[in-house]
Amino acid sequence: MEPEARPSWRNHPMMKRLPLLVLAGLGLWLWQVTRTPERELVWQLDGSGWGAVRSLDFQVTAEDGRIVKREERFFSEAPPAEVKVKVDLPEGTYRALIFVKEPGRPTRPPLVESFALGEDQYVIRRLRLPPSR
Repeated sequence: MEPEARPSWRNHPMMKRLPLLVLAGLGLWLWQVTRTPERELVWQLDGSGWGAVRSLDFQVTAEDGRIVKREERFFSEAPPAEVKVKVDLPEGTYRALIFVKEPGRPTRPPLVESFALGEDQYVIRRLRLPPSR
């Protein structure tokens, strides 16, 4: 009687799947490394006049004027002292237009903020409302 062949790691069924698993892991790693980083724009609402605001419309434009992110926030009462907007943007120079909406009041001109994105994950800007006309 022949001795039973001892199982080897080379004959294990997972070894057939190993190249596919390695390729999938490498693809996932490349996707994470090359993707556009998520950043957080933090708008600190400073000064008086924010108590009547019920809506903020954030528009982030690229250098060519194209809108790359738009987000509108609505509030049942005064907005919080900080409003955070998450964006997926590469490094570069951008401009934010913030439209402030107050019920029963004429539309204000947008607040305009330019900012440059480098490696920082957070961009913090202070917003002050100009006096209403």
